[in-house]
Amino acid sequence: MSLRINDTAPDFTAKSTEGEISFHDWVGDGYAIIFSHPRDFTPVCTTEFGAVAQLASEFEARNTKVLGVSVDSVDDHLKWKNDIAQFAGAPANFAIIDDSDLAVAKAYDMLPAEHYLPSEGRTPADSATVRSVFIIGPDKKVRLTMTYPMSIGRNFAEIVRALDAVIKTDGAPLATPANWVPGQDVIVALSLDDAAAEEKYGALDKKLPYLRFAKDPA
Repeated sequence: MSLRINDTAPDFTAKSTEGEISFHDWVGDGYAIIFSHPRDFTPVCTTEFGAVAQLASEFEARNTKVLGVSVDSVDDHLKWKNDIAQFAGAPANFAIIDDSDLAVAKAYDMLPAEHYLPSEGRTPADSATVRSVFIIGPDKKVRLTMTYPMSIGRNFAEIVRALDAVIKTDGAPLATPANWVPGQDVIVALSLDDAAAEEKYGALDKKLPYLRFAKDPA
């Protein structure tokens, strides 16, 4: 069964480029993002992990840890990090785990529909849909998921935007409208009546009885 929003993210222990990781303990009291990919030393993945390297300060500012998942070994990851840094112009200072046994890929349902994979001679095509994103909250619950085909690189500006929206609305009676970015108006949840909403968030911009905007409380 695939993971759903608000499921507890599967815990795991794995070798990584930063030593052994016990995932829930590693997440700690902040947010975490899992980025998985089909194989090391592949073109789209190199551009993607380069983008992650360039965004290191953005994730740190949001108290968010980044974890790469690959079906290759730690030794390969360490060698590949040199290519990532060369391409991105920034060091790949984030952990990448060894998922050569596919334990994490299976636990997070990242594999193709026909997911028999060879143990030897595995190609990127064998793990084609292992290009997923999971945003995990401090309570270790899944907040957001995305899965891309092997031919399409992920939009990391959108991932940062989605992370901002998750953090903004987590535990608050708020939602974000289409294409929202920080600083723009937010939607007040219908769990608050007009009086309670105005008391909490100030004047409302009422587009429809069920669509009420307020200034970003940031």
